[in-house]
Amino acid sequence: MESYQDLRVWQEAMTLAERCYQVTKEFPKEEMYGMTSQVRRAAVSVPANIAEGYGRENRGEYIRFLKIAQGSLKELETHLLLATRVSLVTSTNSSPLLQQCQTVGKMLRSLIRAMQNKQ
Repeated sequence: MESYQDLRVWQEAMTLAERCYQVTKEFPKEEMYGMTSQVRRAAVSVPANIAEGYGRENRGEYIRFLKIAQGSLKELETHLLLATRVSLVTSTNSSPLLQQCQTVGKMLRSLIRAMQNKQ
């Protein structure tokens, strides 16, 4: 693999982040520094940590950053669930994002297992 950009998990995480940005454009202006910021920050953290881990020289560090990405993904899921509960977003709009969170999560777990088995 030439680059982290070739990783399917990074590509999926980037698509998820992009979709989160699109959905949060519809959040009320008063949420700009609240929920909008939280969702966007958590969403961006997932592919960013995958990329940062890939750039590390050792496998242990890579795994550590993949686990940080997992944590950010769970944070994102929580923000999306809360945004739905407080009616910032409809379940029609949040459901596909939550499903994509599940997909990215499975991919991250598989990659972590594969990296741990190489040690």
